[in-house]
Amino acid sequence: MRVIGLMSGTSYDAVDAAAADLDLSAEDGTLHLTPLGMVSEPYPQDVRAALAAALPPAATTLADVCRLDTRIGQAFAAVAARADRELCAGRAELVASHGQTVYHWVEGGRVHGTLQLGEPAWIAEHTGCPVVSGFRPRDVTAGGQGAPLVSLVDLMLLRGRPGVPAALNIGGIANVTVAGGGAPVAFDTGPGNALIDAAVRELTGGRRAYDEDGALAAAGQVEEALLERLLADPYYRMPVPRTTGKELFHTGYLHERLAGFRELRPQDLIATLTRLTARTVAAAVLPYGVTEVFASGGGVRNPALMAMLGEEVAGTAVVRGSHELGLPAEAKEAYAFAVLGHLTLHGLPGNAPACTGAAGPRILGSLTPGSRPLRLPERPVRVPHRLAVRAAPA
Repeated sequence: MRVIGLMSGTSYDAVDAAAADLDLSAEDGTLHLTPLGMVSEPYPQDVRAALAAALPPAATTLADVCRLDTRIGQAFAAVAARADRELCAGRAELVASHGQTVYHWVEGGRVHGTLQLGEPAWIAEHTGCPVVSGFRPRDVTAGGQGAPLVSLVDLMLLRGRPGVPAALNIGGIANVTVAGGGAPVAFDTGPGNALIDAAVRELTGGRRAYDEDGALAAAGQVEEALLERLLADPYYRMPVPRTTGKELFHTGYLHERLAGFRELRPQDLIATLTRLTARTVAAAVLPYGVTEVFASGGGVRNPALMAMLGEEVAGTAVVRGSHELGLPAEAKEAYAFAVLGHLTLHGLPGNAPACTGAAGPRILGSLTPGSRPLRLPERPVRVPHRLAVRAAPA
Protein backbone atom coordinates (compact mmCIF):
# COMPACT_ATOMS: atom_id res chain seq x y z
CA MET A 1 0.00 0.00 0.00
CA ARG A 2 1.29 3.44 -0.94
CA VAL A 3 0.99 5.80 2.04
CA ILE A 4 1.88 9.46 2.60
CA GLY A 5 2.79 10.54 6.13
CA LEU A 6 2.41 14.21 7.08
CA MET A 7 4.17 15.87 9.99
CA SER A 8 4.84 19.31 11.44
CA GLY A 9 6.66 19.27 14.73
CA THR A 10 6.90 21.59 17.70
CA SER A 11 9.19 23.95 15.77
CA TYR A 12 6.18 24.60 13.46
CA ASP A 13 8.35 25.82 10.60
CA ALA A 14 7.23 23.51 7.78
CA VAL A 15 4.99 20.63 6.77
CA ASP A 16 6.88 17.47 5.79
CA ALA A 17 5.46 14.68 3.67
CA ALA A 18 7.14 11.29 3.26
CA ALA A 19 5.79 8.62 0.91
CA ALA A 20 6.33 4.90 1.34
CA ASP A 21 5.26 1.56 -0.01
CA LEU A 22 4.23 -0.57 2.96
CA ASP A 23 3.90 -4.34 2.75
CA LEU A 24 2.36 -6.46 5.54
CA SER A 25 2.44 -9.74 3.64
CA ALA A 26 5.53 -11.25 5.32
CA GLU A 27 4.66 -14.30 7.41
CA ASP A 28 7.39 -13.64 9.98
CA GLY A 29 5.70 -10.54 11.43
CA THR A 30 7.82 -8.05 9.50
CA LEU A 31 6.37 -4.88 8.01
CA HIS A 32 8.44 -3.85 4.99
CA LEU A 33 8.82 -0.16 4.19
CA THR A 34 10.20 1.13 0.91
CA PRO A 35 10.91 4.88 1.07
CA LEU A 36 9.69 6.84 -1.94
CA GLY A 37 11.05 10.22 -0.88
CA MET A 38 10.10 13.39 0.94
CA VAL A 39 8.84 16.86 0.10
CA SER A 40 8.59 19.79 2.49
CA GLU A 41 6.93 23.19 2.36
CA PRO A 42 7.33 26.02 4.87
CA TYR A 43 4.12 27.32 6.35
CA PRO A 44 2.92 30.51 4.65
CA GLN A 45 4.36 33.37 6.65
CA ASP A 46 0.97 34.64 7.80
CA VAL A 47 -0.04 31.17 8.99
CA ARG A 48 3.19 30.71 10.92
CA ALA A 49 2.82 34.15 12.49
CA ALA A 50 -0.79 33.43 13.48
CA LEU A 51 0.25 30.07 14.93
CA ALA A 52 3.07 31.61 16.94
CA ALA A 53 0.72 34.30 18.24
CA ALA A 54 -1.85 31.72 19.38
CA LEU A 55 0.44 29.26 21.16
CA PRO A 56 0.74 29.23 24.97
CA PRO A 57 1.37 31.26 26.99
CA ALA A 58 -0.35 33.71 24.62
CA ALA A 59 -4.12 34.16 24.81
CA THR A 60 -6.23 33.28 21.80
CA THR A 61 -9.88 33.04 20.71
CA LEU A 62 -12.06 30.31 19.27
CA ALA A 63 -12.24 32.34 16.07
CA ASP A 64 -8.44 32.21 15.79
CA VAL A 65 -8.43 28.47 16.52
CA CYS A 66 -11.03 27.90 13.79
CA ARG A 67 -9.03 29.90 11.26
CA LEU A 68 -5.84 28.08 12.17
CA ASP A 69 -7.52 24.68 11.92
CA THR A 70 -8.59 25.54 8.38
CA ARG A 71 -5.39 27.20 7.23
CA ILE A 72 -3.19 24.44 8.66
CA GLY A 73 -5.44 21.82 7.08
CA GLN A 74 -5.10 23.59 3.73
CA ALA A 75 -1.31 23.73 4.09
CA PHE A 76 -1.18 20.01 4.89
CA ALA A 77 -3.48 19.30 1.94
CA ALA A 78 -1.24 21.19 -0.48
CA VAL A 79 1.85 19.27 0.62
CA ALA A 80 0.00 15.94 0.50
CA ALA A 81 -1.20 16.64 -3.04
CA ARG A 82 2.33 17.55 -4.07
CA ALA A 83 3.72 14.35 -2.50
CA ASP A 84 1.12 12.26 -4.32
CA ARG A 85 1.99 13.95 -7.60
CA GLU A 86 5.79 13.96 -7.30
CA LEU A 87 6.51 10.84 -5.22
CA CYS A 88 3.59 8.50 -5.89
CA ALA A 89 2.74 9.23 -9.53
CA GLY A 90 -0.79 10.05 -8.36
CA ARG A 91 -1.31 6.56 -6.92
CA ALA A 92 -1.31 7.22 -3.17
CA GLU A 93 -3.89 5.10 -1.35
CA LEU A 94 -3.81 6.64 2.13
CA VAL A 95 -2.66 9.80 3.88
CA ALA A 96 -1.71 9.79 7.57
CA SER A 97 -1.68 13.27 9.08
CA HIS A 98 -0.24 14.05 12.49
CA GLY A 99 -1.52 17.61 12.34
CA GLN A 100 -0.01 20.50 14.26
CA THR A 101 0.16 20.16 18.03
CA VAL A 102 -0.96 23.40 19.65
CA TYR A 103 -1.56 22.23 23.22
CA HIS A 104 -0.70 19.25 25.39
CA TRP A 105 -2.66 19.45 28.64
CA VAL A 106 -0.48 18.08 31.44
CA GLU A 107 -1.27 18.43 35.14
CA GLY A 108 0.24 16.54 38.01
CA GLY A 109 2.28 14.37 35.68
CA ARG A 110 -0.85 13.16 33.88
CA VAL A 111 -2.01 14.09 30.38
CA HIS A 112 -5.68 15.07 30.35
CA GLY A 113 -5.95 16.08 26.70
CA THR A 114 -4.05 17.01 23.58
CA LEU A 115 -4.99 19.19 20.63
CA GLN A 116 -3.69 18.93 17.06
CA LEU A 117 -5.02 21.31 14.39
CA GLY A 118 -5.25 20.78 10.64
CA GLU A 119 -8.73 19.71 9.49
CA PRO A 120 -8.26 16.39 7.62
CA ALA A 121 -11.25 16.98 5.33
CA TRP A 122 -9.10 19.44 3.36
CA ILE A 123 -6.52 16.70 2.77
CA ALA A 124 -9.17 14.19 1.70
CA GLU A 125 -10.73 16.76 -0.64
CA HIS A 126 -7.43 17.71 -2.29
CA THR A 127 -6.00 14.21 -2.65
CA GLY A 128 -9.08 12.01 -2.93
CA CYS A 129 -7.44 9.65 -0.43
CA PRO A 130 -8.81 8.50 2.90
CA VAL A 131 -7.03 10.25 5.77
CA VAL A 132 -6.12 8.92 9.20
CA SER A 133 -5.64 11.74 11.71
CA GLY A 134 -6.00 12.50 15.41
CA PHE A 135 -3.58 9.79 16.53
CA ARG A 136 -2.83 10.97 20.06
CA PRO A 137 -6.20 11.26 21.87
CA ARG A 138 -7.00 7.53 21.93
CA ASP A 139 -3.79 6.79 23.82
CA VAL A 140 -4.60 9.63 26.24
CA THR A 141 -8.10 8.28 26.90
CA ALA A 142 -6.50 4.95 27.82
CA GLY A 143 -4.39 6.68 30.47
CA GLY A 144 -1.34 7.23 28.27
CA GLN A 145 0.75 10.31 27.67
CA GLY A 146 -0.20 10.40 23.98
CA ALA A 147 3.51 10.72 23.26
CA PRO A 148 5.98 9.83 22.02
CA LEU A 149 3.68 7.93 19.65
CA VAL A 150 6.52 7.08 17.31
CA SER A 151 7.87 4.80 20.05
CA LEU A 152 6.08 1.80 18.55
CA VAL A 153 7.75 2.42 15.20
CA ASP A 154 11.09 2.97 16.94
CA LEU A 155 10.80 -0.35 18.73
CA MET A 156 9.93 -2.14 15.50
CA LEU A 157 12.87 -0.47 13.75
CA LEU A 158 15.40 -1.19 16.51
CA ARG A 159 14.33 -4.76 17.20
CA GLY A 160 17.18 -7.22 16.84
CA ARG A 161 20.02 -4.73 17.20
CA PRO A 162 22.81 -5.65 19.63
CA GLY A 163 23.29 -3.87 22.94
CA VAL A 164 20.77 -1.28 24.10
CA PRO A 165 19.80 0.93 21.15
CA ALA A 166 17.78 4.12 21.42
CA ALA A 167 16.00 6.36 18.93
CA LEU A 168 16.20 10.11 19.54
CA ASN A 169 14.21 12.82 17.79
CA ILE A 170 15.28 16.42 18.31
CA GLY A 171 12.53 18.79 17.25
CA GLY A 172 11.31 21.71 19.35
CA ILE A 173 11.04 19.09 22.10
CA ALA A 174 13.38 16.09 22.24
CA ASN A 175 12.04 12.59 22.78
CA VAL A 176 13.71 9.22 23.12
CA THR A 177 12.76 5.56 22.83
CA VAL A 178 15.00 3.01 24.54
CA ALA A 179 14.78 -0.59 23.32
CA GLY A 180 16.54 -3.55 24.90
CA GLY A 181 18.07 -3.94 28.32
CA GLY A 182 14.67 -4.61 29.91
CA ALA A 183 11.21 -3.20 29.33
CA PRO A 184 11.17 -0.49 26.67
CA VAL A 185 10.68 3.14 27.70
CA ALA A 186 9.93 6.34 25.79
CA PHE A 187 9.47 9.91 26.95
CA ASP A 188 10.17 13.56 26.22
CA THR A 189 13.60 14.43 27.58
CA GLY A 190 12.93 18.19 27.59
CA PRO A 191 13.68 21.02 25.18
CA GLY A 192 15.25 20.10 21.87
CA ASN A 193 15.47 23.24 19.77
CA ALA A 194 12.69 25.14 21.57
CA LEU A 195 14.76 27.33 23.90
CA ILE A 196 17.63 27.72 21.42
CA ASP A 197 15.22 28.95 18.73
CA ALA A 198 13.40 31.25 21.15
CA ALA A 199 16.67 32.87 22.21
CA VAL A 200 17.89 33.31 18.63
CA ARG A 201 14.62 34.96 17.57
CA GLU A 202 14.77 37.29 20.57
CA LEU A 203 18.45 38.17 20.16
CA THR A 204 18.07 38.93 16.44
CA GLY A 205 14.74 40.75 16.68
CA GLY A 206 13.08 37.99 14.67
CA ARG A 207 15.53 38.21 11.76
CA ARG A 208 16.74 34.66 12.41
CA ALA A 209 14.64 31.70 13.54
CA TYR A 210 17.37 29.29 14.62
CA ASP A 211 21.12 28.92 15.14
CA GLU A 212 22.13 28.09 11.59
CA ASP A 213 24.83 25.39 11.48
CA GLY A 214 25.23 25.83 15.25
CA ALA A 215 27.49 28.81 14.54
CA LEU A 216 26.53 30.84 17.61
CA ALA A 217 26.84 27.88 19.97
CA ALA A 218 30.22 26.95 18.50
CA ALA A 219 31.49 30.50 19.08
CA GLY A 220 30.30 30.69 22.69
CA GLN A 221 31.25 29.42 26.10
CA VAL A 222 28.85 27.55 28.37
CA GLU A 223 27.86 29.56 31.46
CA GLU A 224 27.88 26.81 34.07
CA ALA A 225 25.92 28.73 36.70
CA LEU A 226 23.07 29.35 34.28
CA LEU A 227 23.21 25.75 33.10
CA GLU A 228 22.81 24.54 36.68
CA ARG A 229 19.84 26.88 37.16
CA LEU A 230 18.18 25.50 34.03
CA LEU A 231 18.89 21.89 35.02
CA ALA A 232 17.12 22.46 38.34
CA ASP A 233 13.72 22.43 36.60
CA PRO A 234 11.49 19.79 38.25
CA TYR A 235 10.53 18.35 34.86
CA TYR A 236 13.83 16.49 34.57
CA ARG A 237 13.14 14.57 37.77
CA MET A 238 9.58 13.51 36.95
CA PRO A 239 9.04 9.76 36.59
CA VAL A 240 8.72 8.27 33.12
CA PRO A 241 6.76 8.18 30.95
CA ARG A 242 6.59 11.96 30.88
CA THR A 243 5.73 14.43 28.15
CA THR A 244 6.01 18.16 27.71
CA GLY A 245 5.84 20.86 25.06
CA LYS A 246 6.08 24.56 24.39
CA GLU A 247 3.43 25.01 27.05
CA LEU A 248 6.45 24.83 29.38
CA PHE A 249 9.56 25.58 27.32
CA HIS A 250 8.87 28.92 25.63
CA THR A 251 10.22 32.48 25.52
CA GLY A 252 8.53 33.45 28.80
CA TYR A 253 10.13 30.45 30.51
CA LEU A 254 13.53 31.63 29.30
CA HIS A 255 12.92 35.14 30.62
CA GLU A 256 12.00 33.73 34.04
CA ARG A 257 15.19 31.65 34.22
CA LEU A 258 17.35 34.60 33.15
CA ALA A 259 15.80 37.00 35.67
CA GLY A 260 18.47 38.35 38.02
CA PHE A 261 21.26 36.68 36.08
CA ARG A 262 24.11 38.74 34.71
CA GLU A 263 23.93 39.70 31.05
CA LEU A 264 25.60 37.16 28.77
CA ARG A 265 27.08 37.46 25.33
CA PRO A 266 24.56 36.13 22.78
CA GLN A 267 26.84 33.29 21.74
CA ASP A 268 27.37 32.26 25.37
CA LEU A 269 23.62 32.10 25.99
CA ILE A 270 23.10 29.96 22.87
CA ALA A 271 26.02 27.70 23.81
CA THR A 272 24.51 27.21 27.28
CA LEU A 273 21.06 26.37 25.91
CA THR A 274 22.58 23.98 23.41
CA ARG A 275 24.49 22.23 26.19
CA LEU A 276 21.22 22.03 28.16
CA THR A 277 19.63 20.00 25.37
CA ALA A 278 22.65 17.71 25.06
CA ARG A 279 22.97 17.26 28.84
CA THR A 280 19.28 16.46 29.41
CA VAL A 281 19.20 13.96 26.53
CA ALA A 282 22.29 12.23 27.91
CA ALA A 283 20.89 12.22 31.44
CA ALA A 284 17.75 10.58 30.08
CA VAL A 285 19.44 7.73 28.19
CA LEU A 286 22.58 6.88 30.16
CA PRO A 287 20.81 5.33 33.18
CA TYR A 288 19.41 2.69 30.82
CA GLY A 289 22.85 1.62 29.63
CA VAL A 290 22.20 2.80 26.09
CA THR A 291 24.99 1.79 23.69
CA GLU A 292 23.90 3.58 20.50
CA VAL A 293 21.63 6.54 19.81
CA PHE A 294 20.02 6.99 16.38
CA ALA A 295 19.19 10.67 16.04
CA SER A 296 16.67 12.34 13.76
CA GLY A 297 14.83 15.65 13.52
CA GLY A 298 15.91 19.22 12.87
CA GLY A 299 18.47 19.18 15.67
CA VAL A 300 20.64 16.79 13.65
CA ARG A 301 21.44 19.74 11.35
CA ASN A 302 23.12 21.55 14.27
CA PRO A 303 26.77 20.36 14.36
CA ALA A 304 27.41 22.06 17.71
CA LEU A 305 24.50 20.26 19.34
CA MET A 306 25.49 16.90 17.90
CA ALA A 307 29.10 17.39 19.02
CA MET A 308 27.96 18.26 22.56
CA LEU A 309 25.69 15.22 22.64
CA GLY A 310 28.59 13.04 21.54
CA GLU A 311 30.68 14.46 24.37
CA GLU A 312 27.93 13.85 26.93
CA VAL A 313 27.58 10.15 26.09
CA ALA A 314 31.23 9.48 25.21
CA GLY A 315 32.59 6.20 26.49
CA THR A 316 29.12 4.71 26.86
CA ALA A 317 27.15 5.25 23.66
CA VAL A 318 27.75 6.12 20.02
CA VAL A 319 25.60 8.74 18.31
CA ARG A 320 24.46 7.80 14.81
CA GLY A 321 21.96 9.17 12.33
CA SER A 322 18.61 7.49 11.61
CA HIS A 323 19.73 7.23 7.97
CA GLU A 324 21.83 4.26 9.12
CA LEU A 325 18.51 2.51 9.75
CA GLY A 326 17.28 3.47 6.29
CA LEU A 327 15.20 6.54 7.21
CA PRO A 328 16.68 10.02 6.64
CA ALA A 329 16.78 12.21 9.73
CA GLU A 330 14.59 14.95 8.27
CA ALA A 331 11.85 12.51 7.17
CA LYS A 332 11.87 9.86 9.89
CA GLU A 333 8.88 11.23 11.84
CA ALA A 334 6.76 11.59 8.69
CA TYR A 335 7.60 8.00 7.73
CA ALA A 336 6.67 6.91 11.26
CA PHE A 337 3.19 8.40 10.93
CA ALA A 338 2.79 6.75 7.54
CA VAL A 339 3.37 3.45 9.37
CA LEU A 340 0.91 4.36 12.15
CA GLY A 341 -1.77 5.32 9.61
CA HIS A 342 -1.22 2.05 7.78
CA LEU A 343 -1.66 0.12 11.05
CA THR A 344 -4.88 2.00 11.84
CA LEU A 345 -6.40 1.27 8.44
CA HIS A 346 -5.68 -2.44 8.97
CA GLY A 347 -7.29 -2.43 12.41
CA LEU A 348 -3.98 -2.78 14.27
CA PRO A 349 -2.83 -1.01 17.46
CA GLY A 350 -0.44 1.90 17.00
CA ASN A 351 0.72 2.62 20.55
CA ALA A 352 3.30 0.96 22.78
CA PRO A 353 1.67 0.90 26.23
CA ALA A 354 4.98 0.31 28.03
CA CYS A 355 6.23 3.56 26.50
CA THR A 356 3.19 5.85 26.72
CA GLY A 357 1.70 4.49 29.93
CA ALA A 358 -1.63 3.53 28.32
CA ALA A 359 -3.69 0.74 29.82
CA GLY A 360 -3.19 -1.39 26.73
CA PRO A 361 -2.80 -1.45 22.94
CA ARG A 362 -5.23 0.81 21.09
CA ILE A 363 -6.13 1.41 17.45
CA LEU A 364 -5.32 5.08 16.98
CA GLY A 365 -6.92 7.92 15.10
CA SER A 366 -10.01 8.82 13.14
CA LEU A 367 -10.68 8.06 9.48
CA THR A 368 -11.92 10.61 6.96
CA PRO A 369 -13.08 8.98 3.69
CA GLY A 370 -11.67 10.14 0.36
CA SER A 371 -13.42 10.49 -2.98
CA ARG A 372 -13.81 6.75 -3.57
CA PRO A 373 -15.99 4.26 -1.68
CA LEU A 374 -14.25 3.36 1.56
CA ARG A 375 -13.15 -0.27 1.70
CA LEU A 376 -11.07 -1.34 4.67
CA PRO A 377 -8.45 -4.05 4.14
CA GLU A 378 -8.66 -7.28 6.07
CA ARG A 379 -6.95 -7.31 9.43
CA PRO A 380 -3.74 -9.37 9.20
CA VAL A 381 -3.65 -12.61 11.14
CA ARG A 382 -0.31 -11.65 12.67
CA VAL A 383 0.44 -8.26 14.21
CA PRO A 384 3.78 -6.99 12.84
CA HIS A 385 6.53 -6.68 15.42
CA ARG A 386 9.45 -5.62 13.24
CA LEU A 387 9.97 -2.88 10.64
CA ALA A 388 12.44 -3.53 7.84
CA VAL A 389 13.43 -0.74 5.45
CA ARG A 390 14.04 -1.80 1.91
CA ALA A 391 16.28 0.13 -0.47
CA ALA A 392 14.51 3.00 -2.21
CA PRO A 393 13.92 2.51 -5.94
CA ALA A 394 16.64 3.95 -8.16
